[in-house]
Formats: sequence, structure tokens, C-alpha cells
Amino acid sequence: MTKTFGHGTTTDEVLEGIDLSGKRVLVTGVSAGLGVETARALKAHGAEVVGAARDLDKARKATAHISGGIELIELDLASLASVRAAADKLNAAGQQFDIVIANAGIMACPQEKTVDGFDRQFGTNHLGHFVFVNRIAGLIKDGGRLVNLTSGGHRYSDVDLDDPNFERTEYTPFAAYGRSKTANVLFAVEFDRRHRGRGVRAAAVHPGAIHTELARYMTPDVLQGLMTQIKAAQEAGIKGLEFKSIPAGAATSVWAATAPGEEVGGRYCEDCHVGQIADSPTTADGVSPYAVDPENARRLWAKSEEMVGERFS
Repeated sequence: MTKTFGHGTTTDEVLEGIDLSGKRVLVTGVSAGLGVETARALKAHGAEVVGAARDLDKARKATAHISGGIELIELDLASLASVRAAADKLNAAGQQFDIVIANAGIMACPQEKTVDGFDRQFGTNHLGHFVFVNRIAGLIKDGGRLVNLTSGGHRYSDVDLDDPNFERTEYTPFAAYGRSKTANVLFAVEFDRRHRGRGVRAAAVHPGAIHTELARYMTPDVLQGLMTQIKAAQEAGIKGLEFKSIPAGAATSVWAATAPGEEVGGRYCEDCHVGQIADSPTTADGVSPYAVDPENARRLWAKSEEMVGERFS
């Protein structure tokens, strides 16, 4: 009998009856929130888990409760030197992965630059993972899976390939966040196109609204304003804005990581199913057309290569 999953489904419900013994998984952002829960759930169901984090001490404390422990590697997505060093370390070890989950990210921070001069949200959420994942793509086994965490916040903005660093455009925290989250979807679309010939499929995942450290850059006034907007939208009948627990928030990540590749490859997923094109103002569900447009994905890939000074096959 086919299981029915939805908004409140948890990681352990998704993985019930699934044995991941012999599978090797890489999860970025294992120092808090969804990354820790994703790693815990996969490990609990038999997978060998490697966790990447900027702050290893914080990650060790955050993952100390995971039975059997996980391997940790240092990765600062806001520094291409750190990204390349982490990828080099993994490539030197030569151990392959069945699943890579690009979970780490930041949200709605003040206007800042990464050490390489990129807009901090675009540089961290997209370009850091773009370089990291592409550099270790050869370690993903044939038939493997890439899962990129995005957000319903991609609806705030399409990518702006003419001004990705807000050099001419007025900066707002959520416009920058939206650009980076759209980029996460488009990266999955193009990575899937390039690698599906060997059975490697890529999906983008919206985890939902969850109270985690992701909101740490939001001032109390901004956070209260967002909560007021959400409440007003709910009262207006707009669906899809209910908050989730962390185990429910991480559920779509593990669902997309273990679902059949032909089902999720090149797709946007939410609430443990493939999301539809968003064409209704009465729902917060679904994906904006620009975020899954193949030509937009190709252009973003080329622009990303130009920005980081590196080409990937």
C-alpha cells in the first residue's frame, strides 16, 4: 500500500521500513536545525553520514546525540578557498557518496559581501554549493542523488544575472534571499540535465516554515513584520504557510533523497511530494515558472562559472 505523506510528515515516517545500510550520505550545514535532523534520521536508518559545517566545534556539540556519530568536515560556503579545500579533501579520500544534500544556508541578512566579493546570500547559498558540489560530482555514484535546499522564498525574486551582487540594484534582504533560493532550484535543474545520463538525479526541496537559526539575522521588527504578513495571509485564505516542526521540516529532504529518481529528477519538491507550477494567488505552495525554466538554468550555470572563474562539465 502506497504511503501518503504531507505537511506534517516527519523524517522517521518517510524512512519507515527503509534500510540505508551501505549508503553513504553527505549533508552540509550540520551545526543546527534541519541539517542535524537530516543527518540523525539518515544515520538512524543505517546510512554512513558525513556532515559539513563552518564551525566544527558547534557541529560536534549539535550532533553529539546522534547514535554512532557522524564524520565531520570543515566547509565555509562564504569562502571559495574553504570550499575548494573541503572538496579537495574529499576527492583525495576517494570515497563515493550515494546522496549529497546541500542543506546549509543563510536568510535575510544585512547587505554584506563574502570574502570573494559576492553578495553574501547569493555567494553562500548558491555559489558556495555550486563550486563544492561540482568539484565532488565525480564522487557521486552512478544512480546517486543531489538534493538542494531551496525555499518558498524563491518567489520573492528571480535571479538577476546582470547584477547578481546588487551593485546597481537596491538591496533588500528578502530580494537577495529570493534570488539565492531561485538559484538553488535552477542549479538542481541544470545539474540534473547534465548528470542524468549516468543515473544521477537532482531535486530542489522547500522544507517549509520552521523556527530554526536560519532567522538569526532578522531583527525583532523584521521578524514580527513577517509573522504579521503570514497571519494576514492565513486569514485571507492563502494556504501553505503553517509552521512545521524540525523533523517535519527535514522530511522532504530525506523523501527527495530516497524517492525514485525519475519522480524527483529536475523537480521542485515540498511537503514530501513534487510541487506544481505556482499559478494561483490563493496558495503559497508550488514553484514559480522562472525557477524551473531550463534556459534560465543554463544561463545561471554559465554566469556562475564566470563568477567563480571555473568551468564544470
